[in-house]
Amino acid sequence: MHHATPARRILPALLATTLLAGGLLLGQTAAAPAAEAAVSGTCHPEQLRRQAHAERSRAAQLKRLGAREEARRAAARADALDRRARQCERADEIVSPPFGR
Repeated sequence: MHHATPARRILPALLATTLLAGGLLLGQTAAAPAAEAAVSGTCHPEQLRRQAHAERSRAAQLKRLGAREEARRAAARADALDRRARQCERADEIVSPPFGR
């Protein structure tokens, strides 16, 4: 029976640990701006509604041109933007102001 040398056992474990730690750090740095934006309150319902209106007019134009699938996707994006605007408005109503304001 052939026994693995200590280096043959340690190096793959060390490599796997390094890759895992690097992946976790990379994932945290990539998610940090998104989490920071969510916490800082960068939700603008009026801007989201303007974007939804632009998507709806784009969808109507695409539909007139005969691009049905692209029009459907643009309408779906507009619906998603409207939902996000409603969520922002509801969150503003539900969240109480900080103490002392």
